[in-house]
Amino acid sequence: MSEEKSPIELTTALHLTVRDPSSSSQNQFAEKVAALTDEDREVIAQIVHSGSGNALLFITHGSAKGSRFLITAQGVSIGRGDDSDIFLDDVTVSRAHAKIAKIGNSFVLKDKGSLNGTYIGDLSITEHTLVSGDELQIGKFHLLFISTI
Repeated sequence: MSEEKSPIELTTALHLTVRDPSSSSQNQFAEKVAALTDEDREVIAQIVHSGSGNALLFITHGSAKGSRFLITAQGVSIGRGDDSDIFLDDVTVSRAHAKIAKIGNSFVLKDKGSLNGTYIGDLSITEHTLVSGDELQIGKFHLLFISTI
């Protein structure tokens, strides 16, 4: 028996286009800010227009949703340990999970060897220079970073 060849061969073409991620991320940032309370939006406006060089973290998902934390030139430690500046009470967060330090005019997020990792969007990071609108994920918590820089 001989194999018969099909007279029709099916092929698929995949067309990939270049997209501008900045416009998408700006839209997502605007949507996240719009979902916040009026009070939270007012706090964001005050920080953005203050020119203080400080930043804010808003918890947008997790048991502490709505909490906000000021980040100054001294930076902050994030974790489940009692000595953490930002205490995230969940077993998915390591005791000394991450740290945000101000280096020059930038805020830099560093994972401190946590078990579950630190994420910006969907990407696991060990170190990342934060920009306003970045969404951090630490354990079950999602945090929105807002900066004047």
